[in-house]
Amino acid sequence: MNPLRTAFRVAALACLSTPVAFSQSASAAVTVVHCPSLFDSAAGKMLGPTTVVISGAKFDKVVPGTESEAGATVVDLTGVTCLPGLIDDHVHLDNQFGENSYAEAAHVNFANLVLRSTLYARRTLMAGFTTVRNVGDTDYDTVALRQEVAAGTVIGPRIFTAGPAISTTGGHADHSNGLSLELQGDPGPLQSIFNGPDEARKVVRLHYKEGADLIKAMPSGGVMDLGTNGSGPQMTEDEIRAIVETAHDYGMKVAVHAHGAEAIRRSVIAGVDSVEHGTFMDDQDIQLMKEHGTFYCPTVYTGQYVAEQARNGAYPATVAAKALAIGPQIMKTVTRAYTGGVKFAYGTDAGVYPHGQNWEDFIYLVKAGLPPAYTLQMATINAARLLGHEDMLGTVAAGKYADLVAVPGNPLDDITVMSKVSFVMKAGVIYKRDGQEVVTQ
Repeated sequence: MNPLRTAFRVAALACLSTPVAFSQSASAAVTVVHCPSLFDSAAGKMLGPTTVVISGAKFDKVVPGTESEAGATVVDLTGVTCLPGLIDDHVHLDNQFGENSYAEAAHVNFANLVLRSTLYARRTLMAGFTTVRNVGDTDYDTVALRQEVAAGTVIGPRIFTAGPAISTTGGHADHSNGLSLELQGDPGPLQSIFNGPDEARKVVRLHYKEGADLIKAMPSGGVMDLGTNGSGPQMTEDEIRAIVETAHDYGMKVAVHAHGAEAIRRSVIAGVDSVEHGTFMDDQDIQLMKEHGTFYCPTVYTGQYVAEQARNGAYPATVAAKALAIGPQIMKTVTRAYTGGVKFAYGTDAGVYPHGQNWEDFIYLVKAGLPPAYTLQMATINAARLLGHEDMLGTVAAGKYADLVAVPGNPLDDITVMSKVSFVMKAGVIYKRDGQEVVTQ
């Protein structure tokens, strides 16, 4: 970690007295939005014509029919379906994989990643995702991005971030994997790498100190690192339990990247809040997740995407082999997990595929057999519950943040309309209308 950058960050954080994830707001002006139809995410059904009244940054009233308010700005939306602002619970806003990503690791500067993240954040918001959970970054750069979006200096979704993903030596988030012996070094807790329960607790506390909102841990191998282990367990149950207990003590939830069945089993028993990917989830895992109430973020489109990219020669040989073996399996797992009663939240792994295409998962989830209404609930009320902020997000209801999006047509009849978001409001501010961005800076 660069000492100058660290000193600057500490000074900046010292100036902040409160978390900033919810701090950006509109003025107290009143806006009335007339929706021809509105998706009720709590009930999972479509409502008829509805008037949504916004005061400042929050919903004030939601009433059937078409009503008006004296002195209010009126937004008439025709031929669309309104929905709560969408939530993606698995993104990586400071990264986007491409054919040169592995070579870039040697020469792209930290500042480049930060600048790119502002573009990726904007694309995500314009796709209708007004809130995201960032589950892995570089050197806590999305903590800074979260703060700047909340302050209004950068346009993007509301961000809850895990900071860097945490891993064991040689694990999926040990970025010295694949480097020459001269460059590998010995990453430790300051680099989010640990061995044993005590170091696991220290890494969690360091994340809290640096401003993370949650913890992302890597108890199994993965696809995109240069290691050969794509799904085997890489943390003991005691190590995972130390992460969970410490994070929960500090008021942080724990998401785990886990492809293999054994890593999933250990994680659920240890009390994690969500399992990401879950590729080789077996019947025992499904039963355990149902019993523990563990959320599942399937990242189903990413599985398809990486397999296609591997077939096109986009990745190094070790990565390509894992992508072909693991990626296509997620669709089958999604079907079994849904049938088995596991709770789903919408998470896509944006950054492995291009940002702004977060809607792709809706299409693949429906192909896997999930009802369209449930996929919309995954990206609204369920995702808000996983964040622990269902009191402010996930439904269009009085007192909640005025996050509202619209798509042409009815997504319950044609889920592909989720790719055509035409209206975006976040915290009472309109960022997109009639399919065009609204300049707010």
